[in-house]
Amino acid sequence: MAEITPQMVKTLRDKTGAGMADCKKALVESNGDLNEAIELLRKKGAASAAKRSDRVANEGAIATRLTDDKQLAAVVEINCETDFVARNAEFEAYVNNVVDALLQNEVNGIDELLKIKVGNDTIEGMHNEILAKFSEKIEIRRFERIKSNGTIATYNHAGNKLAVVIEMSTANLSDAAFALVRDIAMQIAAMNPQFVDRSDVDQATLLKEKEIYKQQAIDAGKPADIAERIADGKLEKFYQEQCLVEQAFVKDGNKTVGDVVKEIAAIAGTDTKITNFRRYQLGEEN
Repeated sequence: MAEITPQMVKTLRDKTGAGMADCKKALVESNGDLNEAIELLRKKGAASAAKRSDRVANEGAIATRLTDDKQLAAVVEINCETDFVARNAEFEAYVNNVVDALLQNEVNGIDELLKIKVGNDTIEGMHNEILAKFSEKIEIRRFERIKSNGTIATYNHAGNKLAVVIEMSTANLSDAAFALVRDIAMQIAAMNPQFVDRSDVDQATLLKEKEIYKQQAIDAGKPADIAERIADGKLEKFYQEQCLVEQAFVKDGNKTVGDVVKEIAAIAGTDTKITNFRRYQLGEEN
């Protein structure tokens, strides 16, 4: 039997928001397995499916860039230890230099990124200079350079701690159509969908969700056949919450994001769809 320490209980509580007693009981039942304990709590209704997500305690900034033809984008997250440094003009300038360099240069890995020349300097030189100015750990945590044959839109939320990159299948969208794509990017920032549509949801995720919903219904005293129907109903709600095109549009609750995509297609005069999106939040596990 694994020893259940107070730190293990605290970690589980931080991840789920469940009570201390529930957390300890779940850890005992799971023999100290944290992931199994989380599942036990969810099945008992003591934790919510998407209420908590793993975060690391970092400050910093996320920056994006987009080319004029809207077919190439760059995004970078750079971390520091305090918000004081994150809001410093020199740190902001460093972040901007990194994302600009990434947009202009194709790289494979951090080593190549650091070697990029910027004027008479390199990204590595700039990095070392910013380290020397602040007594903090500063690191390029993650970055991505995204190419598309369609249209890319980016959105940075105020404070530069949250950013979205979205890809549409159609190129050369008009300003009116592109404005709607930007609205969808803002939707992603606000509502945090996990999938574009139902076809993106893998079978393992569906089975896991349905098992949890069934167990919750059984624990509430429902017979197995009723619990099955309840689980199916909750899966529909899961799709509406987690699939982007099925979400209610935040700027107009009378339509869905899928309806907005149809509006974009009507303006473009051709069929179009959301092919992919990425949502970057400062400090999240990736």
